[in-house]
Amino acid sequence: MAIDSLPGSRSANAGLLSTLRLDGPLLMGLLALSLFGLIVVYSASGEDSGLLVRQLVRMGLGLAVLVTLAQMPPALLRSWSPWLFLGGLFLLLLVLFVGETGKGAQRWLNLGIVRFQPSEMMKLVVPMALAWYLHERHPPPRWWQILLMLFAIAIPVALIVRQPDLGTALLVASAGFFVLFLAGLRWRYMIGGLIAIAAALPVLWAHLHEYQRQRVLTFLNPESDPLGAGYHIIQSKIAIGSGGFFGKGWTEGTQSQLQFLPERSTDFIFAVLGEEFGLMGVGILILIYLFVFWRGMVLALRAQDNFGRLVGGSLMLTFFVYIFVNTGMVTGLMPVVGVPLPLVSYGGTSMVTLMAGFGILMSINSHKRFMP
Repeated sequence: MAIDSLPGSRSANAGLLSTLRLDGPLLMGLLALSLFGLIVVYSASGEDSGLLVRQLVRMGLGLAVLVTLAQMPPALLRSWSPWLFLGGLFLLLLVLFVGETGKGAQRWLNLGIVRFQPSEMMKLVVPMALAWYLHERHPPPRWWQILLMLFAIAIPVALIVRQPDLGTALLVASAGFFVLFLAGLRWRYMIGGLIAIAAALPVLWAHLHEYQRQRVLTFLNPESDPLGAGYHIIQSKIAIGSGGFFGKGWTEGTQSQLQFLPERSTDFIFAVLGEEFGLMGVGILILIYLFVFWRGMVLALRAQDNFGRLVGGSLMLTFFVYIFVNTGMVTGLMPVVGVPLPLVSYGGTSMVTLMAGFGILMSINSHKRFMP
């Protein structure tokens, strides 16, 4: 009999998770996603063991952040929220003046021992700040409260767009909107907002960078420039389509291994997965994602105060948008906006930020009996 199958072993594992205030099913789902990511990253990187080790280190750091945040009472996180929001705005302003530039975008702050994107933390800080504001106010929010919160969302989003980083700006805006939605935002306000956005599209188009306009035009007709702007999406669809049902086999993908597929370790890693593991591998990954989303929403709904429900629900809905946008752009259903596949793509700041969000969710769930 295996040791892990012994009743005493299961009891000890459950006791350890309870002591660390961790949710076992959600943690298992996150570990499954991360391990899945390690397998695909190793192949996508051309079997680069150094890159794999760096991803492992980032995964370990993310798990450490998750465990740390799970120990913090939600009341403490709530009291920190407005200060974290102001600190995040300061860091975004700092990026505009002293940030490092890479691939035509000024998004990073270099602290010597680590380089990170302040925009990533705003995916957590914006919904936390809005939930802090709404915590003791009766839903639904009034029109002047909505305007105030929209202004609070617009400031970081505008600073992130300025970098430019349209993908992260979209996720930050989504995180803020989901707090309003979960707080009971009336449908007439949402319909009015959609009409206003539609009316503002010509103005927004005029203020887009040239490469951002090109991405939209390429999305509509990628074959118009197959060796230029349309190259990424064409190669991605070839990779996914050639994988068939079972795929070509791990490390056997031609589009990725022969380097036809750009950004194969980051934004377009889903195409590598589709080519090497086929529809079956893609289906398994999506099932794991759905399980993590379902479990996260269950924990969010169990929260016993407005702050917990709004933050938890917003983080999980934003996680869903993360998945939807990446898979949509890689399969040609959406314009390319530079959003990585959560917990699978290679990257440090994104991995740590996502794990931090799940740590906050576990904190909300495990401390619910002790919350004021």
